[in-house]
Amino acid sequence: MPTNLPPDYFAIEKRFRTAETLEEKIETLQEMISVVPKHKGTDHLRADLRRRLARLKEESLSPKGGGKHDSAFRVPKAGAGQVVVVGPGQVGKSTLVATLTSSEMENSAAPQRTWEPVPGMLSFENIHWQLVDTPPLSRDFIEPQLMELIRRADLVVLVVDLHQDPIAQLKDTIALLEEYRIAPQDRQDRYLQGQPMTFLPFLVLVNKCDDQPAEELYQIFCELLEEKWPCIPVSAHTGQNLERLKREMVEKMDLIRVYTKAPGKEPDFTRPFAMKKGSNVEDLAGRIHKDFLEKMKSARVWGKAVYDRQLVQRDYVLQDGDIVEIHI
Repeated sequence: MPTNLPPDYFAIEKRFRTAETLEEKIETLQEMISVVPKHKGTDHLRADLRRRLARLKEESLSPKGGGKHDSAFRVPKAGAGQVVVVGPGQVGKSTLVATLTSSEMENSAAPQRTWEPVPGMLSFENIHWQLVDTPPLSRDFIEPQLMELIRRADLVVLVVDLHQDPIAQLKDTIALLEEYRIAPQDRQDRYLQGQPMTFLPFLVLVNKCDDQPAEELYQIFCELLEEKWPCIPVSAHTGQNLERLKREMVEKMDLIRVYTKAPGKEPDFTRPFAMKKGSNVEDLAGRIHKDFLEKMKSARVWGKAVYDRQLVQRDYVLQDGDIVEIHI
C-alpha cells in the first residue's frame, strides 16, 4: 500500500540526514513522526521511526549522549501552524488530542499525566497543522521551558472540565499564564502600553459535554461567566463539535487556502498553500521557491475578488480559495 507522504516529510528527512548532533537528530525524527499520515500504508515506516527514536533517546541518556531535559520542550513547528493545548490536570487534554490527531497513544478511563509535549498532526479541508499536548499547568510545579513553548505557539487551546468547576479552572489557568506574561490577544487593552506581554489567540474548550445533562450544565457555565470567552463545548468521547473546533482553529490562526497551477495545466486542489490572511502574490511566490520570487514576471488569479485569469500585481492580497498561476 502506498505511503502518500506529505512534502514536509521529505524536507524534514533531509534535515535529519544532515543533523550533526544527537539532540538535532532526536528533534527532527520526532518531527518526521508527527507528519507521517496514520494508515495501514505507513505502519512499517512509523514503527521503524519509533524504534530509531527510542534508540536515540536511550543514547542521549548515556553519559556520552549528554542529552538535555529541556530539549523535549523544543517542539519544531510542522505544517501550517502550531496549536498548543494547555489546561489543568485531568481535564481530558490527552484524550482530546489523541482523538483529533488519530494518535495511537494509550487512553483509558483512568486519569493520565503528560510529562512532556506530545505533537501530532491534524487536517481540515486540506490544511495540515500541528497540535501539541502539554503537561498540566499547576502552581505546584511549572517547567519554564513549557512557557517558552506556549509563547511560540500560533494558537493556544485551553481545556477545562465541565464537571470540575470549569469557571475556576479557566480563571486560575489564565491567571497563571499571566504571571508568566502570556495573555489572550483580545485582552490587550487590560495591560499598560509597553508592558512586556506575549499576546496570543485563545480558544477555550469545555470538555466532557457527553450527554443531554451536560448540555444543560454548559448553558449554566456560559451564564455564570463574568466575561465573554471564545468557548466551544466538546466531547472526545462522542466527537461533539470536533469538526467545528478544527474550523475555529483555522480561523483563529488567520489561515487561508491558496491553490496553484502551472500554465496550461489544471490546478492542484489536493495541496493548497496555507497562507496567513493578508499575504500577497509575492509572499506565495517566495513560499513556492526563491527562484519564483526572483524570476516572477507576472501572475494571473482565478477567485471571488477577481474575474477568471485576471492579471494581478505582485502586491495583490490573496483570498481564501484563490487559484494562482505564476509566470517566470
